[in-house]
Amino acid sequence: MQFRSVLITVIALLVSTIAVSQAKYSNEFLKIGVGARALGMSNSFVAATNDVNSSYWNPAGLTRMEDDFQVSLMHAEFFAGIAAYNFGSLATKLDDKSVIAFSVIRFGVDDIPNTTQLIDNDGNVDFNKVKLFSVADYAGLVSYARKSGIEGLSYGANVKIIRRIIGDFATAWGFGFDVGAQYQKKDWVFAATGRDITSTFNAWDVTIDEETAAVFNATGNEVPGNSVEVTLPELILGINRRVAINEKFAIQAELDFKNTFDGKRNSLVKSDAISIDPSLGAEVSYDDLIFLRLGVGNFQVTTDISGNRVTTLEPNFGIGLKLSRFSVDYAFTNIGDVSVAQNSNIFSLRVDINRNQ
Repeated sequence: MQFRSVLITVIALLVSTIAVSQAKYSNEFLKIGVGARALGMSNSFVAATNDVNSSYWNPAGLTRMEDDFQVSLMHAEFFAGIAAYNFGSLATKLDDKSVIAFSVIRFGVDDIPNTTQLIDNDGNVDFNKVKLFSVADYAGLVSYARKSGIEGLSYGANVKIIRRIIGDFATAWGFGFDVGAQYQKKDWVFAATGRDITSTFNAWDVTIDEETAAVFNATGNEVPGNSVEVTLPELILGINRRVAINEKFAIQAELDFKNTFDGKRNSLVKSDAISIDPSLGAEVSYDDLIFLRLGVGNFQVTTDISGNRVTTLEPNFGIGLKLSRFSVDYAFTNIGDVSVAQNSNIFSLRVDINRNQ
């Protein structure tokens, strides 16, 4: 009986979040990041991005893609494999100035037992009435990028369609836009990415059946109704510089500032109007073959056991290997900063294809 009550409460919390018209942490699965290279650099990547993964970080970076086609895949897990996070993307050059890309993201928890009907009104337990359901978030991105008439300046945009599912209890469709720009001047790259620039709207349709609604009422949970959830815009600014140490070694570093406008957050710089979350990442390369990455971000102001205010941060680490057309990257990071386990092992793969191969 206790497990049943807990499950009802969890479902109620999941569904009730959709009743907030402007949720501060709406569509958070789109804030996790993609590609072990970027995650190893603490997501300091809007200026460094220059391949198929730019469809997520900054669509303008697609114009710096060296190959005719690129494919990227990533898989990560939360909570000892209970939740799975997957990303796939395909990018292709249209001509020498423009690129188009198609990407898919899924974050979900599958095979959740629904025990709302486990015990009938007479107190009898029937395990045959236990059904499995999934809670999953999907996003499809169509990206376009083009080099401008100004040397070194590129721009791009994403159209994204969002599908969110909470079993048979609720579903939502969402729609939004991202824009981005990069300006490269010798070894410097300056970049800006505007996410959800017109705000992203998720329209929720709640379909609680009568039997489940009765269990909700019996356990003291409110049955939610249809609503619209709004994700407000954010702006990420980045600056990157690459320095060649010698013929074999090179290093690049990037400093990013994530600016949010949805009220005060627990970030390093915060106010009612804007909160700024900085991050810093670096990558050392050897002969464009082996890569070492470090990063620091997620600065938080917290209180220790003695009541003193302390500033915490999250370090990240990654390595990469490029062999011919294949690039394999690994990151050791607390992806999304939502897991009890402090760190996750992230792997991603990129395949480069040229028409003359």
